[in-house]
Amino acid sequence: MAENGSANAPLPPHLARFVVEQDYRAYTPRDHAVWRHILGRLAVVLRDKAHPSYLEGLAAAGIGTERIPSLEEMNASLALLGWRAVAVRGFIPPEVFTELQARGILAIAEDIRTHEHIEYTPAPDIVHESAGHAPILKDARYAAYLRRCGVAGFKAIASDQDQEVFQAVRNLSVVKEDPAASAEDVRRAERRLLEAREGRTRVSESARASRLYWWTAEYGLVGSLEQPRLYGAGLLSSIGEASHCLTPAVVKVPLSLACVEQDFDITRMQPKLYVARDFEHLFEVLEAFEATLAWKRGGDFGLEEARCAGTVNHLLLSGGRELTGRVARYLPGPLLAVLEGPVMASRDGVSLHARAHGGAAVVAFGPAPAPGPGPFALDLAGGLSLAGVMGDGNEVRELRGSHRGRPLELPDSALLLFSEALPGVAGGPADPAAWDRWFGERESAAAGAAEQLARRRKAEALPAALGELYREVARMRRTGPIDRARLAQVRIELARYPEDWLLLHEVGELLGAPAT
Repeated sequence: MAENGSANAPLPPHLARFVVEQDYRAYTPRDHAVWRHILGRLAVVLRDKAHPSYLEGLAAAGIGTERIPSLEEMNASLALLGWRAVAVRGFIPPEVFTELQARGILAIAEDIRTHEHIEYTPAPDIVHESAGHAPILKDARYAAYLRRCGVAGFKAIASDQDQEVFQAVRNLSVVKEDPAASAEDVRRAERRLLEAREGRTRVSESARASRLYWWTAEYGLVGSLEQPRLYGAGLLSSIGEASHCLTPAVVKVPLSLACVEQDFDITRMQPKLYVARDFEHLFEVLEAFEATLAWKRGGDFGLEEARCAGTVNHLLLSGGRELTGRVARYLPGPLLAVLEGPVMASRDGVSLHARAHGGAAVVAFGPAPAPGPGPFALDLAGGLSLAGVMGDGNEVRELRGSHRGRPLELPDSALLLFSEALPGVAGGPADPAAWDRWFGERESAAAGAAEQLARRRKAEALPAALGELYREVARMRRTGPIDRARLAQVRIELARYPEDWLLLHEVGELLGAPAT
């Protein structure tokens, strides 16, 4: 199960396929300058604004200010905190992100924002994921919250409409970081996201879990309403928002469960933020949220949530068994549930099938003896009657049923299971690896191809001569000596690149430094 996963355990295939090797050599000298600029400015901005655990945790997470961190170096430090990091390409599916987090693994987008978007970018990047999320893991209580928040997000039920919003968000983030994208491309991507959000007719559990995560782990403040500190990674990694969020222009309200009803817009600075009293307050709100989930409530509530979602979820049955599929209909009580195929039976997260089962499934709830092989006819609690011919592996054919004398709509053949109760209904398949192996990957890791193309275009957008100037100035900055005459010449040469303000800024910094 995800909540029991170890950060050091090998990743199962359904997660491993989203992980990429950090191609450190692909970072351009301008990419490293972007990192230096952001981390240098943040060090000043956050000195008296960030939660103390963040400032203490930068070094503890293996993060320096002069160059983009190597995940290998970061992991040597994170291991001491019981965490590790893996590189991914851009946005990954929410269920993958949350399961990794539940296992104590940070998914870090290996790309870095362009110098044009140095203040803020909606795209996942290594600044946000490493400098934003990793340092505050030094606070053990907050790290525990982040992991438990991942479990709740992983268990929450997502809808088919959530996928449309996710793809629109991913598309917008790619377009905004692609130097080849036009203004019309950006407007089109923004319209797509707006339409996807407005087209959502029902807010799913997964969407509400995302909101809780956004208003705490991403954009949370902690302390008093009058003088809060920053702890959310989105605030800690954004130069513009780190300064803006504490101004009177941003409304601050006490954190409560109401935050899961508040949507957010990734394309602009947030007009309202939630302030936690302390990190224990996060657990209070998280526990209140967990109590609303089908994973905890089960019964008719869970079946209705899964039916409305229209997605693959799993029923938690008695005795540690699970049944995965799409809930098509059910008899309240619950007395009976019908799942559309394909379906998968499992126990404690491990599939019980020797082969894929493409058919439907029926679950009868309440005390009842499971029939043996051959014909059967059962009168069950609540006026439910079932009959058919039981074969191997709980597969029944010629299935018929009625409720208080009225015929039920049942598949002719199906898996037939019996469970005394329905303690919970959770998002996604109970055994994701087996499900993907038999029925096809729910999302291909190749979906990151757009991010990869945007990254290549960013590298190509840096003229070779300008890149060499970046390298020269970086060497001077790193090892000296500071050659003022040469820097003055570089400043003149930069007149050929009027759009590139970043290297001009670095040259100015060095010219203002003491001579060596």
